[in-house]
Amino acid sequence: MKVIKEKHSLLMRWTHWVNFPVLTIMIWSGLFIYWANDAYGISIFGFTLIKFFPEWFYDYFHIPQRLAEGMAFHFLFMWFFFINGLLYIIYTVFSGAWRELLPNKNSFKEAWLVLLHDLHIRKTVPPQKKYNAAQRIAYTAIIFMGLGSVITGLAIYKPVQFYWICWLCGGYHFARILHFALTIGYVFFFLIHIVQVALAGWNNFRAVIAGFEVVEDQAQPRVQELTIETEDKDENKS
Repeated sequence: MKVIKEKHSLLMRWTHWVNFPVLTIMIWSGLFIYWANDAYGISIFGFTLIKFFPEWFYDYFHIPQRLAEGMAFHFLFMWFFFINGLLYIIYTVFSGAWRELLPNKNSFKEAWLVLLHDLHIRKTVPPQKKYNAAQRIAYTAIIFMGLGSVITGLAIYKPVQFYWICWLCGGYHFARILHFALTIGYVFFFLIHIVQVALAGWNNFRAVIAGFEVVEDQAQPRVQELTIETEDKDENKS
């Protein structure tokens, strides 16, 4: 028999869905800012393997000449990003939900089993509670990534006023590199997260929207078994 089981609280779902459009706008506006000095790429012996980003990319998305617009959006929505993240952390700490999120000593080993299962290499389903090991690692990492984005963002935004933060980040230029690397990390996280949601199926996706999932009631067969045992005992007595 199928039953409805509560899985995600309203605040968790709220902060989850708010974070998606806010981060999207932050990345979009960050590209406008990055265009003004797109200095990063991967080179070997002076030969550029990857350039972030090619000229056609800027032209396609109409990014050039929009530096002021990008800064305005970026500095506005950074407050939504910060407040939303802070609200989520406060809720996680005071509700005790952090116990279900933090990786444990077996998480990295079990995360490998999750990967093998997702790739259909291993048929046995890995240990799964509210979150599996891979989700624990990913969701904990994204919290630290968000904290890193706030710190490096402040170092870039006000390098003089927040000189001590800038110093902790290794200087203005290194803080900018870290900020850029974290942005690339968000993009990869989004892509992997969407693939995992697709693999997990509709029930898991519905749980993040409505807060509940539909599961098979494991207790029902045992109740029937006890009923049968009771009936057998009554027949023996008679």
